[in-house]
Amino acid sequence: MNRMEKMGGGEAELVYGDGEFHVVRPGAYVICAVTGARISLDELRYWSVDLQEAYASADISLKRYLELQAAT
Repeated sequence: MNRMEKMGGGEAELVYGDGEFHVVRPGAYVICAVTGARISLDELRYWSVDLQEAYASADISLKRYLELQAAT
């Protein structure tokens, strides 16, 4: 059994907290809320606690933040 099979191989469901996340449904990846790209849980570094969404990079996270600020 490889690592992906142990983790469920599919999309994980997470609850994003301050500086950490909790796995609700095991999986190998989450989906970036902006780009739709798969993000391996090992590579997940950026998310919004308020919006409960993941981002593939710091640049994408900033882009989402600025979009939301412009909308308010």
